[in-house]
Amino acid sequence: MTNKAKTWLVLFASSLAISAVTFGGGYVIVSVFKKRFVDELKWIDEDEMVDLIALAQSSPGVITVNAALLVGYRVCGPIGAFLAVIGVALPPLITISIISLFYNAFRENALVGAVLKGMQAGACAVISNVAFQLFTNEIKGKQVLLKAAVMAGAFVATYLLKMNVILVILFCALLGVILYFVNKEGKER
Repeated sequence: MTNKAKTWLVLFASSLAISAVTFGGGYVIVSVFKKRFVDELKWIDEDEMVDLIALAQSSPGVITVNAALLVGYRVCGPIGAFLAVIGVALPPLITISIISLFYNAFRENALVGAVLKGMQAGACAVISNVAFQLFTNEIKGKQVLLKAAVMAGAFVATYLLKMNVILVILFCALLGVILYFVNKEGKER
């Protein structure tokens, strides 16, 4: 088996396994993606993973599929994107197909309801952990005060001033583009 085929197999198997055993939605899977592809396999670095997750979150669709697509594309190009998406899509597709066959029995079962409530609590803990890790990693970098000001400003604009989130996102995107060119020009000197 060629090196490329082994990478494809590891990418598909990793995506499939992560999706099969992770409950709680996209943000839970994000932390497991980070652990697998950044910490264990070292295919991408942590900063790039944060960028990919931000892009996945801002793109339309399910964050899990978007993240798998972006990570797969980054690692193995279009074939990697396809394999990663198929890997994360198969377990929920199979699970939902099986559940739909027994929907009436599951709907009224108290034990199933209790298990799902427990999974919600666990997912909340994992999402909180991921948010804390991403925040602490982001504030360690350059321009800490600017990043903190942008986060605080976005919070104030959306929650206190009730500004439209789209306007806040567009403003932050414009600010990011301006800072990119300012930093690029400063490095060229």
